[in-house]
Amino acid sequence: MYRYETHCHTAPVSACGRASVRETMEFYKSMGYDGIFITNHFLDGNIGIDWNTPVNEKLDFYFSDYEEAVKLSAEIGIKVFLGVEMSYGGTDFLVYGLDKEWWYDHTDILNERKSRQLPFMMQEGALVVHAHPFREANYIDHIRLFPRGVEGVEVINAERTDFENRMAQLYADEYGFLKTAGSDNHWGNGVKRLAGMESDEPVTDVQDFIKKVRDGKMSLFTLENK
Repeated sequence: MYRYETHCHTAPVSACGRASVRETMEFYKSMGYDGIFITNHFLDGNIGIDWNTPVNEKLDFYFSDYEEAVKLSAEIGIKVFLGVEMSYGGTDFLVYGLDKEWWYDHTDILNERKSRQLPFMMQEGALVVHAHPFREANYIDHIRLFPRGVEGVEVINAERTDFENRMAQLYADEYGFLKTAGSDNHWGNGVKRLAGMESDEPVTDVQDFIKKVRDGKMSLFTLENK
């Protein structure tokens, strides 16, 4: 089986990230993963740059961790793919399938409400997944659901409680969403539990990943970091 991390953060792009790009990639290689999606917090989230920075400079900074990972991929021996985690008051969405050029060409959507952003990105071919939809924390005022704005739900998030993940499973079942799993790793090798998706054949690129998810050719898994 080929294993992939679908949800992880790196420093310095994610302000809450505690592991560098290299440390993160080396850790996942040591754990037997074949590839990782770097899904750092986007311009509307906990990004590690001043919010008043001009948008194109913020995008340059945002993609810098991913571009570093691409350069390290052959050396470390693990594939790397681009993802984005968008945010709205503690409600987060994983977006797969929109490349760097797309984001530079569509900076205007950052001024739109999530109820308009998300459907538009799906129209553009993106796989939009509601990350940890039932997460509870003292900085989250209330749980928000966008059942008409996502195609999938992260039903296993290694950083969340079993209860929160069960609620995500129920939500996905009732609405017929695609299901994903990821670690939401901010700590590199400092995490106790991992999650991800696996397939019988390797994932060649982001579009191949999306097709495999939509075709039901990827399974969910969890893994302990002992």
